[in-house]
Amino acid sequence: MTETETNAYDVVVLGAGPVGENVADRTRAAGLTTAVVESELVGGECSYWACMPSKALLRPVIARADARRVPGLRQSVQGPLDASAVLAHRDYYTSNWKDDGQVGWLDSIGADLHRGHGRLTGPRTVTVTGPDGGERVLTARHAVAVCTGSRAALPGLPGLDAVKPWTSREATSSPSVPGRLIVIGGGVVATEMATVWQALGSQVTLLVRGRGLLPRMEPFAGELIADALKEAGADVRTGTSVESVTRENGTVVAVTGTGERIEADEILFATGRAPRTDDIGLESIGLDPGSWLPVDDSLRVTGHDWLYAVGDVNHRALLTHQGKYQARIAGAAIAARATGGTLLAEPWGAHAATADHTAVPQVVFTDPEAAAVGLSLAEAEEAGHRVRAVDVDLSTVSGAGLYADGYQGRARMVVDIEDEILRGVTFVGPGVGELIHSATIAVAGQVPVSRLWHAVPSYPTISEVWLRLLEAYRDA
Repeated sequence: MTETETNAYDVVVLGAGPVGENVADRTRAAGLTTAVVESELVGGECSYWACMPSKALLRPVIARADARRVPGLRQSVQGPLDASAVLAHRDYYTSNWKDDGQVGWLDSIGADLHRGHGRLTGPRTVTVTGPDGGERVLTARHAVAVCTGSRAALPGLPGLDAVKPWTSREATSSPSVPGRLIVIGGGVVATEMATVWQALGSQVTLLVRGRGLLPRMEPFAGELIADALKEAGADVRTGTSVESVTRENGTVVAVTGTGERIEADEILFATGRAPRTDDIGLESIGLDPGSWLPVDDSLRVTGHDWLYAVGDVNHRALLTHQGKYQARIAGAAIAARATGGTLLAEPWGAHAATADHTAVPQVVFTDPEAAAVGLSLAEAEEAGHRVRAVDVDLSTVSGAGLYADGYQGRARMVVDIEDEILRGVTFVGPGVGELIHSATIAVAGQVPVSRLWHAVPSYPTISEVWLRLLEAYRDA
């Protein structure tokens, strides 16, 4: 082991995913010296095992589905996808799991990268154990930001490790298409990966413990996606638990709560996430290893005026874009506190991640797509808001009919009838992912319904659904 070195910085960032990168970018822009510690690939989960590879896999699937709904084109795209080309496309977007480009970007902003496993070893102190076993102590004059993200959470089934199940990492990086795939779960990862692998040639069996897919969205979102998966050939079973899993002569056998045996070549568990905080030294500062880290709206950890938790680790909104938003807020807050500037911590201020509470957008890139922002009807009612939901069949919009023959989709707007603002919006249908930012602006900006009438949608686009929604609300 080499001699321990000590380096002092204004800010130390633990984790070099998109969240850590954005914290570093903001603190460096403010003139603060910044160190970034990473034990894997710079760019993090999103770049190599989540957002980018999954969407690279899904894009050909969605494009083919859209093309099959267009007259004059559908006959040309009836054959199977070229799986090897799709996987190569995925590999390109992960840079073949090499992080040279991301390292170059960190260097361009003047942040110092320290490769190795970083652990807190006291207030404002991170000890990095490098690949060669050498240790380096980094001290932070102003802040340490924990941006280590989350990992797949596996259930406690006996013998599961011996089965070598897929998690989201294996599902997005597999070099080949399994003949049969069992997917356990009903959330975003489960539905997106079921969509991908069924389209690439797997026989997918999707087992969902609950009553439907995408339980955090409006119920019709999961219903439309389940119908589409079944039409594509997947076997979708709700209300189904898995009691045991074994691998026999290379074949995975899952036994359900009713005793049925289901066989496959691989099995994917998409059953939630856990914080990557179990081995980062939280015990050295009086926090519990493996716990989520509660924060205020400036992303500062409760009870620690120098410690920030940004992205998945704080459990506010486990989405890359929301983590990057938090990172911009946290970086600006760290800089304001470090330089003696004014902290603008009121709601919607420059140093408050207010959108985490009321305006979180998400797109599920299935066929059809599902996109939502803000609160569902059930969530709004549970929060005590007096609301009214208005629904529109997207097929009634001229732009939807032009987009695809037989267009099927639905839109919902949840309106606060006291304040006359939107609490939430949901779209389900082909191509709706690009609609959600307009809804996000309306929800985050608390735009009154009366003003939305003056936001004129272009004709003939799917965006004309906004006019249909306003008309439905007026006429209700």
